[in-house]
Amino acid sequence: MWRVTVLGFLFSIGPIRKGIWRLWYSFLTRRLRQEQVLFLNYAFEEEPAMEIPLQAGDESNRTYIQLYHHVATQADLAGKHVLEVSCGHGGGASYLTRTFRPVQYMALDLNPRGIDFCQQHHRIDGLAFVQGDAENLPFPESTFDVVLNVEASHCYATLPRFLGEVARVLRPGGKFLYADFRFRDGLAEWDKALDAAPLRMVRKRNINAEVLRGLNRNSARSVDLVTQLPKFMQALGRDFAGIKGSRIYIGLEKGEITYRSYCFEKVAE
Repeated sequence: MWRVTVLGFLFSIGPIRKGIWRLWYSFLTRRLRQEQVLFLNYAFEEEPAMEIPLQAGDESNRTYIQLYHHVATQADLAGKHVLEVSCGHGGGASYLTRTFRPVQYMALDLNPRGIDFCQQHHRIDGLAFVQGDAENLPFPESTFDVVLNVEASHCYATLPRFLGEVARVLRPGGKFLYADFRFRDGLAEWDKALDAAPLRMVRKRNINAEVLRGLNRNSARSVDLVTQLPKFMQALGRDFAGIKGSRIYIGLEKGEITYRSYCFEKVAE
């Protein structure tokens, strides 16, 4: 109980939470690079199954891709300037660029090792990767038609600052496509930040059932990856992968965690 309480306290302090996740993602990039783990998000599956057509090389990542597909298809990306904030290992950026043909897809992440990996592994016309901070985006005002953020904002020190940065870099009429989760005790603060953001909510959906279905479909692969971590890291790894019986899985199953997808729009002044 003492360990849980201390960890809960640490993760409630924004800068500490951000530092812990930065170290964790950097560790994963080093540890799992050879296995080419291209997605760091949870899975997604609808009922009936989505059955989106995929290239042969994408099929093993279907459940992860489907979460990106669900979030991104809330807007038209074709011919648009798109920014993904917290792109991880770039799998989603690669899939969306190849599939929906934005004129430019800029993918940003705080982890420099992750960006190095992406630049080496994903070489696609129109796709570029840059190291940077979600709470201080290195772009001028009104640069992008679409900003995308998948399962990352719970790691940020200050969510309202990130949302303000999203609004700043979006063009009037631009879309913010977003998905993330919160534990029950963080829901009110999450809702308050979203309600106060300088963006208009267009769509909101609870996707707990779809995420759980995806995690179940992907269970064997997740277990295999976690066993590659040092033993002292495997408990955190099980949560990170959402393996059945983990805190994350049980939370989603019992409703102690809420996972949502959103579409917001920047209203012209």
